[in-house]
Amino acid sequence: MAGAVDASATPAIATSRAALAGRLRPRLVGAWEWWTTALLAWLPLRLRERLGLLPQRLLLRLHGTDLAVALERAGEPRALAVLPWHDSADGVRVLSRVLAPQLAEMPRWLVLPAGSGLRRTLRLPAAAAERLRDVVSFEIDRQTPFPTQSAVFDARVIALRDDGQLDAELVVVPRRTLDDALATLGPVADTLAGVDLDDGSGQSLGIDLLPANRRLHRTDPRRRWNLLLAAIALCALVAGMWQVLDNRRAAADAFEDASRPVIAQARAASVQRQRLANLIDGMRYLDTQRAARPTMVEILDELSRRLPDSTYLEKLAVENDRLLLIGLSSEASALVGQLEGSPLWRSPALTGALQPDPRSRRDRFTLTAELAVTEVANAPAARGGSDAGG
Repeated sequence: MAGAVDASATPAIATSRAALAGRLRPRLVGAWEWWTTALLAWLPLRLRERLGLLPQRLLLRLHGTDLAVALERAGEPRALAVLPWHDSADGVRVLSRVLAPQLAEMPRWLVLPAGSGLRRTLRLPAAAAERLRDVVSFEIDRQTPFPTQSAVFDARVIALRDDGQLDAELVVVPRRTLDDALATLGPVADTLAGVDLDDGSGQSLGIDLLPANRRLHRTDPRRRWNLLLAAIALCALVAGMWQVLDNRRAAADAFEDASRPVIAQARAASVQRQRLANLIDGMRYLDTQRAARPTMVEILDELSRRLPDSTYLEKLAVENDRLLLIGLSSEASALVGQLEGSPLWRSPALTGALQPDPRSRRDRFTLTAELAVTEVANAPAARGGSDAGG
């Protein structure tokens, strides 16, 4: 069941995609043509004419035994000459003699009278714009009294509608009418680029009724020069961009070479700064540790006040947070009690036994105590601030 649904949905999706593409492509083409036309409108008319940017063609109209020649430029025809056309055998030479060389090289179009053909307006899906001529070929038998084999035709888009459809115009001319007009032109007919139809007001419709096998395709004599100039311009552009890139690379290399000494100095300064920062941190740490312990002067002052006069020291040492006292005293057993309660140390104690000294009649003692270490986190900063303030 699912496979059947998918198989039936696939053609519908393809049809919707084709319809969407058919609606978008004509609009995109129209937008592109409008944009290029608007850009070209900024150029002076004479410059556009010299550069070949204006659509130009020669329009030939038969009026009885006369041939009217007009120049159509940007959709505006301008009469050039009216030539008697009794003998068409020498028509090519006559046109070449009458027209300027620049005009003689332009594409020639025969414009049939408005009454020579039949015009019908058709409403078709927008997707038919891609193959409009093939689509309208099936409408000739139904819309006109001419059989398809005995008529020449062309079609053009008149308007695009918002409902996904377009209005097209079918133009049909009997083949015999076209053949008679070409026979009247004589050899000039072999130089035609196309055949158009008058719209009844002196303007051409912008279609081509001439079969493709009879159209004269003119080659632009300046095409090779234009291609050569375009190739040279492209090469010059690539060379210029390459030169700019090379200049940028050279400038970047020069900047890098000039920056290397500065970068080296910056790195050396960064290393010195780091060393200085480490030194400052070390000094700050030492200052903090020193501020947390009592100074030697304070220890000596406290000992001189607490030790009795009958006691003298042979050795006084401070190792980390440990105070070591070695000396002689006649009151060695009472020294611990005398040293207790000091704010500079704590837990004083005798180490080992007392040893009598017969010469001095005193006891040799060894006494230890733990220094009182306080937490002084901001001691250097406080001291520096104090000094600065003083």
